[in-house]
Amino acid sequence: MEFKQGTKVYTSDGKDVGNIDRVVLNPNTKKVTHVVVRKGFLFTEDKIVPVGMVASATHERVDLNRSSDTLDQLPPYEEQHYVPLDEAEARSADYQADLAVPYYWASPMAGWSGFADYGMGVAYPPPYLVETERNVPEHSVVITEGVPVISSDEHHVGNVERVYTHSQSNQATHFLLSAGLIFKEKKVIPIGWIHDTSDNEIHLNVNSKTLEHLPEFEES
Repeated sequence: MEFKQGTKVYTSDGKDVGNIDRVVLNPNTKKVTHVVVRKGFLFTEDKIVPVGMVASATHERVDLNRSSDTLDQLPPYEEQHYVPLDEAEARSADYQADLAVPYYWASPMAGWSGFADYGMGVAYPPPYLVETERNVPEHSVVITEGVPVISSDEHHVGNVERVYTHSQSNQATHFLLSAGLIFKEKKVIPIGWIHDTSDNEIHLNVNSKTLEHLPEFEES
């Protein structure tokens, strides 16, 4: 199977779910466990979909083995939680982008003492710290198209363009390396050449000279 960002996703009854956005990889087993589907006609928010629900995946389309009426319970990829700061925390905190007010808030009758400038019955809501939680398995790595790939001799050799998996085991087998400053053509890299992964970078256990000998990728 082949997972490429932007590929359309369809249910077994032909409904347009959304688009592939990223894949979730277990860095120890090298298995793709989930895919993240960006919201579309059916999903109103990004959803995380177990790879077991994927019937087939190519660079042209991804088909699920579930109908549209069975997908309501899929969790969102990210959930935001609003954690209220107490008065002391609010006074010492800088009101930056990660501080917000909840979407729905009812002011206390006498206001909130942390904001004494406001009168009786009118209080500005206390600041909340926004915490974003990803609904992915613990210790998983989320791979997004465009993640930089670094060779063992510390060269940025390109970026991830798509991920290939074995259709039966969901084992990631290869990923497509985009053309870049070092290589003027795309390369297919074995997953076994990955030394370390994170959400922000992939490090290989081979140097850039080794990658030069790989054949140019051709779309089949």
